[in-house]
Amino acid sequence: MRLLVVEDEPDLLTGLTVALRREGYSVDTAAEGEEGLYKALHTDYDAILLDVMLPGIDGWEILRRLRLKRATPVLMLTARDRSADRVRGLDAGADDYLTKPFDTPELMARLRSLIRRSLHHPQSDLTIGEVSIHLAARTVTRLGKSITLTAREYVVLEFLALHRGELVTRTALYDHLFDENESTLSNILDVHIFNLRKKLGQNFILTRRGHGYIIE
Repeated sequence: MRLLVVEDEPDLLTGLTVALRREGYSVDTAAEGEEGLYKALHTDYDAILLDVMLPGIDGWEILRRLRLKRATPVLMLTARDRSADRVRGLDAGADDYLTKPFDTPELMARLRSLIRRSLHHPQSDLTIGEVSIHLAARTVTRLGKSITLTAREYVVLEFLALHRGELVTRTALYDHLFDENESTLSNILDVHIFNLRKKLGQNFILTRRGHGYIIE
């Protein structure tokens, strides 16, 4: 899953980016409002973490302009803990609201829930044939046996599973799984698909040659 973090506090921005990438997310960043708005409008993100107080355009205005064109899930981050501010954020189109300082595990849980809801999969478990994917714990079992996946293998599997029955193009996978600093010209996606088939079964992920991949 590909995320955008718009945050002007350097230490927090770095900490969030490291933590999210450790979980397997691809992360683009912006430290001020203009850049954040541009990226939010021109890239198809799975979710946006948006600070309220930003130099230039603030988070409220970014959210207002974003909602005119996109329905990207937005989790707002702010030091303001007044009820009126939370209400303003939610009424303005935010999908969730988290007050600083926050616990990283809570942020991750809210983010996972937000993404699931946006894809119309509110449940935290998916079972496809012999394979069960536990979205909250980010673990996978096959016939009840735990399967060890790398963080990136997991997010490839999760994305395909959440779009079960849909043909997912290679372009869509690259757009959602690799951030602006990664090369999309490598064969890394093929490596991840190959490894997933070895672990989950050769026919679990099918190839539509010249088009992409599908979990039926």
